Amino acid sequence: MSQYYTPPGGLPAQTSLMTGRAVFTEAYAFIPKGCFSDILTSYLPGWRGTKLWLIARPMSGFSETFSQYVMEVQPGGGSDTPDAETGAEHFLFVTGGLITLTIDGTGYEMDAGGYAFIPPGAKWQLLAEGTQPARFHWIRKLYEPAPGVAVPPAFVINEKDVALSMMPDTNGVWGTTRFVDPTDVRYDAHVNIVTFQPGGVIPFEETHVMEHGLYVLEGKAVYKLNQDWVEVEAGDFMWLRAYCPQACYAAGPGRFRYLLYKDVNRHANLRGPGGYRPSR
Repeated sequence: MSQYYTPPGGLPAQTSLMTGRAVFTEAYAFIPKGCFSDILTSYLPGWRGTKLWLIARPMSGFSETFSQYVMEVQPGGGSDTPDAETGAEHFLFVTGGLITLTIDGTGYEMDAGGYAFIPPGAKWQLLAEGTQPARFHWIRKLYEPAPGVAVPPAFVINEKDVALSMMPDTNGVWGTTRFVDPTDVRYDAHVNIVTFQPGGVIPFEETHVMEHGLYVLEGKAVYKLNQDWVEVEAGDFMWLRAYCPQACYAAGPGRFRYLLYKDVNRHANLRGPGGYRPSR
């Protein structure tokens, strides 16, 4: 049975110690669950009964491809016009409550573990059903079209219906829930769930150009971020810029799981932001 951490909101007591675990460096940001207080929430035009924690957005010199929100929608709340950016694709992952998601006129019921991909240009609406708030992650990215490659269609699924893909030679302690085929170049980003059983490790320092958002859904571990080993637990968020070395050791006692974003399957930009600009 999967459990997904959701921020309780509120505000720490005046008697609480101020010292926490938050870190911002040139290579990564670490936002512990204690930072998800109500004084840091935001609101969006066109959304009813909704607050959110905006935990990642494009920043020059840091992660530049995506934004990520932790959403809380009260029963009966939602939006008929969720996003005015028609070029954006959307990834939703539900951690609690009930949602009716409508994409181009087709309705889908979603509960905890529900995952949706919404392509750019799609018309969609979201309504929180039930008696409890709907809670979900919303990851947005400007879709990068490629010559001769079709835009992928919308789909809705639940992670319980997706087989865990085990990493080779790991004795079953490290696996990934992949919602799309990693060889399908229609997708320019992947949003997956990574699972480690106690004792599982990333046995080398991954160092790559892909940017990451990692939200811990369950358990605890120690994570190597650049030069630092950082203790992480359910509710923490890690934001890694390109080339930030990373590794992991899941010490237990239970399994360790996180929602992972990464950009993939496209040429590096040679023009435009961060690219080559010829002299005139």
